[in-house]
Amino acid sequence: MKWYALQHKPAQGDRAVEHLQNQRIACFYPKVPVEKVRAGKRVTRLEPLFPGYLFVQLEPTDPAWSKLRSTRGVLRVVSFANKPAFIADEVIQAIKASLRTIDELGGLKPGQPIAIEDGPFKGLEAIFQSYDGDERAIVLINFMQRHQSVAVPLANIKT
Repeated sequence: MKWYALQHKPAQGDRAVEHLQNQRIACFYPKVPVEKVRAGKRVTRLEPLFPGYLFVQLEPTDPAWSKLRSTRGVLRVVSFANKPAFIADEVIQAIKASLRTIDELGGLKPGQPIAIEDGPFKGLEAIFQSYDGDERAIVLINFMQRHQSVAVPLANIKT
């Protein structure tokens, strides 16, 4: 069995996976946690690693090929010269291994360099120290030839 890429319809990746799994087709739809600031609060959401694409594992002679294009949420099979392009199993295994590493890492880490993009410290380089609740971070800045720990809104930080 080989892995193949499918392009799904906009915002229908989960739907496509659900319907493919109902047909007993092995799917891989890698998602990663993405930390964003929404309305001044830190929010972590799962987002697709490859937006618009998912992977299926099929035999080249499997009768399920005829159903793929009409599966809800699926747009097309990624093909070259009208032949589905297979993906080496090693590539899929490497993606799965990297996802385990990403899960272990999480959000901002102490000692990570950041930039302050707004507020009184706008334009300064800083080093992340810790979170201060859901909306603020404690960062270390070099200000007036001294290292200072200050609390800044997460909305003002860019990695």
